This record gives sequence, C-alpha cells and structure tokens, in this order.
Amino acid sequence: MNFLKRFAGENGMKHVIVYEHPDGFCGWPANNGIWTWDGKEILVGFTLGGFEEKPGHNIKEPYRSMLARSTDQGDTWKVFQPENFVRPGVTATALTEPLNFTSPGFAMRVVGIGYHGSNEPSGMFFASNDRGATWQGPYSFGDLMQHGELAGLSFTSRTDYVVEGPREMLVLMSARKEGGGMVDRTFCARTTDGGLTFRFVSWMVPPSDPYRAVMPATVSLAASRVSATVRFASGRLVAAVRRREIGVDRSCWIDAYASTDGGATWKWLVKIGDTGGHNGNPPALTKLRDGRLCCVFGNRDQATMLAKFSEDEGRTWRQETVLRDDFQRDRHNDSDMGYPRVFQRADGKLMALYYWATKDHFHHHIAGTIWHPED
Repeated sequence: MNFLKRFAGENGMKHVIVYEHPDGFCGWPANNGIWTWDGKEILVGFTLGGFEEKPGHNIKEPYRSMLARSTDQGDTWKVFQPENFVRPGVTATALTEPLNFTSPGFAMRVVGIGYHGSNEPSGMFFASNDRGATWQGPYSFGDLMQHGELAGLSFTSRTDYVVEGPREMLVLMSARKEGGGMVDRTFCARTTDGGLTFRFVSWMVPPSDPYRAVMPATVSLAASRVSATVRFASGRLVAAVRRREIGVDRSCWIDAYASTDGGATWKWLVKIGDTGGHNGNPPALTKLRDGRLCCVFGNRDQATMLAKFSEDEGRTWRQETVLRDDFQRDRHNDSDMGYPRVFQRADGKLMALYYWATKDHFHHHIAGTIWHPED
C-alpha cells in the first residue's frame, strides 16, 4: 500500500500523512522503532488496531505491529505487516548463531513485557538482515534479568541500541517491579558475541531516583541507524530520557544524560523540555551532519509537537520550535498524540514521524513533519 498526503505548512514546513486506516487507530512509532540507511531508505514501526472513541486510547483489539518503508527519504511510503514479527502468544528462544550487527541490512526490534503482545518478563528481540523485509526470532536476552541489579524486575524496554562492531552492541533498556506502578528505571547492557549473551553494564538512571525514567532516545553514527542515544566520534554517548513524577498531579519532562566511558557511568546534563501531563511523551533524538543534536517530543497539555536543538553535545538547548499545533481532541478531551521518531534526510531536511488526529482526519494516523533545520 502506498499512501501519502501533503499539507502546506508555515516557514517551509510540510505536514504529511504517512498512513491512515478508515476504520482504524494508528499509533506509537516510538514504541516500535525506526531504522535508516543513508537518509534515503527509512523503516518505521507503528501499531494498528480498530478505532473506538472512549476515555484514554481510542484503540481496540486486535492490535497489529506494522512497518512503513520509504526508499525516497520519506516522500512516499509502503505499509506492510511482515511474517514472523511482533505478535501475541510467541515465546522467545535462545539465539544459537551470532548476529552480524554491521551487516548492510541489519535491524533489531526489542520488545518488553506488556507491549504489543509480549508476556515475557525478561523481554525478547527480533532481528532482520534484509532491512526489515523478513525477521528472525523472537530471541531471549539469556540470563540478563537474573543479574543481581535486575533480579525480580520486569523488562520494559523499547528499541534503542548503539552498534559498536560486528559482534558488539550497547543496548539501552529499562526495567521495573511488577505491581509497583509505572516506575521504570533505565539501564544499559552489552553483548560482545553477536547477541548470544548480554551482560548488565550500568544504570543510566539508578533505582534510587524518585521519578520514572524510560524510553531513552539513541543514534549509532557508524551504522547510520536511528534508535535514541547519540554516539560521537569521541566515544561520548548522549541520551534523551522520558521522565515523570509519581503521584496524582504528575508533571512529565525530558532529561539529557551523557557517558564518556562507553556507558559504564552516566551523568545528568540538563532538562530538555516539558511534555505535559497525561503520562507525557518520549523523546526522539538525532545528530545532524553539522554536529548539532535535534530532540523532538510532544507536549500533551498543549497538544503540540516540538523540536529543540543543541550545539554543544546536549549541555544546553535552544528555544523550542513548534512543529505542529492543530491536534483535534476527542469528546473526552484526550490529547493522545506524539511518540515521535526523527531522522535527517539525504537532502539535509529533518523528518519527524508521530501519531496525530485532526478535524479532517479524526482517526489517529501516522503523520510526519518535514522541515529544514535552518528554518
């Protein structure tokens, strides 16, 4: 299926509909992942279900994990549901042959408990060697969750990794106590044998931190793949992390963290921006070819999509740019939107992908904003 609608925007911005279903609800690219190759070929995941207007998410079962591919830097898209991909009722098994993370077609999809059909408390992952056309798995993370720091916790990670070599990968993850509310904490793990085993490296946000910390945002520069942490030529790692207060009147925001030793230790840098109430929004983060960072996130109080730029590796951030403010709330006044991914196209423009609803397109759909970082 090939689907794209364009809308004129201000200041050179273009808003597009990547995919909408006449009777369906499309959502959560950040939960599903994005992969890019040279800024021209892009693969993004999203969740598709039936549409039912009700308090909370206007989605009804059954859910399907879908992929949208563009081979012309996001101008047109084809949507498909691959076989042997994320689906309910599957059980992870041990990987028996090492993966080559630097293979030209490699992609990896991480799934945590409670997300898109997974009931595996220790998580699982799928792998592709042909840019997402076919997938193998699901595979387990071995005895990672039996590590002393993680024992008794459930794996709540989404897809976020940094390729370090053919057999080496740093994976940014999260975990929480079952029945303890949404009090996730972010950590990182490493494999040096192509995914056969994973070992705990460090907490990015330690268990002693009083606020939720989940869905870190990373980019692997060497492989030109988007996840949500940025690795610079110096080896410095920078991550944008979704935060939330615990309690009734919750405020939500995005923090920046950095590591200078390959993830062994992490340091809080600065608050990037607010994401409003209603559980807030996760960040999307990418490194531009001119060295700047761009972080995109939704603010659910304002029902807006926002972008901020950093020129000093995440230490400070410029004033936010409003990418979109025409969200149409439903009759329950829910601002169910956002969960972006972002990448820089081959022509230098940026494209943010997220889920959205408007007066004319009331069913939640996968939308995008294309703009030039100099605009």
